[in-house]
Amino acid sequence: MRVFLDGHIHSRYSRATSQDMTVTSIARYAQIKGLKVVGTGDSTHPLWYNELKALLEESPWDGLYTLKEAENPQVYFMVSCEVHTLFSFEGKQKKIHHVIWMPSLEVAEQLNEELRKYGSLEADGRPTLELTPPELVELTLQVSEENVVFPAHAWTPWFSLFGTFSGFDRLEDCYQDKTSKIFALETGLSSDPPMNWRIKELDRLALVSNSDSHSYWPWRLGREANVLELKNLGFRNIVEAIKSKDPRRFLFTVETNPAYGKYHWTGHRACGVSLPAQEAEKMESLCPVCGRKMTKGVEQRVEELADRPAGFKPEKTPAYVHLLPLSEVIATALGADSLSSQRVWLRYNALVRRFGNEYTVLLDASYGELCEVVERPVAELIVRVREGRVTVKPGYDGVYGKLIVKEETGKPAPGKKRKPSLRDYM
Repeated sequence: MRVFLDGHIHSRYSRATSQDMTVTSIARYAQIKGLKVVGTGDSTHPLWYNELKALLEESPWDGLYTLKEAENPQVYFMVSCEVHTLFSFEGKQKKIHHVIWMPSLEVAEQLNEELRKYGSLEADGRPTLELTPPELVELTLQVSEENVVFPAHAWTPWFSLFGTFSGFDRLEDCYQDKTSKIFALETGLSSDPPMNWRIKELDRLALVSNSDSHSYWPWRLGREANVLELKNLGFRNIVEAIKSKDPRRFLFTVETNPAYGKYHWTGHRACGVSLPAQEAEKMESLCPVCGRKMTKGVEQRVEELADRPAGFKPEKTPAYVHLLPLSEVIATALGADSLSSQRVWLRYNALVRRFGNEYTVLLDASYGELCEVVERPVAELIVRVREGRVTVKPGYDGVYGKLIVKEETGKPAPGKKRKPSLRDYM
């Protein structure tokens, strides 16, 4: 059974999140996207937790839930949350985000009772807790040994394990004597596996990808995901497959091109300046326009910590594919101003109706099959994204990267030379 998992999202009770981010809308668009399992997000928030209890019921698979109203459920929920730990380390204030997965809503309720001692759970779907990371891990595993903790979006400048502004240079500095309990790391939008493979300390960790979505729209939900091969569904089977790092069970991750992330290059949004790592280092990360400190990009931060050359790949590790949301691809091909324009939705819906879900369109539909549904420019760009034959203008300082369409010269026709598709994993 092939399972697409997005294990880190948010509810409408998190800041800067769509007020339409409901259980039913998440389930609906997760199915359209092609997700089989999606995190509940925000299980620490009392109001969201009550909605989860009211609207979800246990499925036949351990630790997974479905909508009560669903006659033939296609999407399963796994209990999840993200928390913000605020603490001091060697005289400096640290702010680190962590994802927690739990085997049941009952366990989540027990964990909430403990976490509320360290901060308000009502203030935000992603609560701020006055705890150190090792204290968080210890408390979480005391509630249930099946709980899972791992660093969220590990490289973003703010609120992350390796973040420029309040992060660490080593995993062990963050989690200290509880480091052995951490078996996964979330790459985030601005990094991908090859960037993380350059850090030897991370070799034992499973590199997971999740959307961290604040919206149910398919250009946010599932934009990054984990693809597993399981004999049976269930919380324990999911965790074990990821923990194993076995490429036969943990097949690959769906990654946006890291250049698409909001913090890939070093830059200064106010001046419209962005620079690759080597150029930024030469300028000591100072903006060439105003002279102020630029926001250090993930690419530059990786270079600072890397103890291996670019291109290194550990043995027996899950694969990855670079994709962009289908709506983004269609809008770019059409020159549409909005991802939600009628022109984009008409083609998006036609493709999903034909092929079943967005992932199948992006990963597996052939050029010829795509041309039966949409115009050649749209079909060509879908294949080019799949095969890595596109250019992305790197994001920086909170600005998303942008897909750039250039006419190809001397390139193989669509389908002649390609990266592995979904069929190659079947």
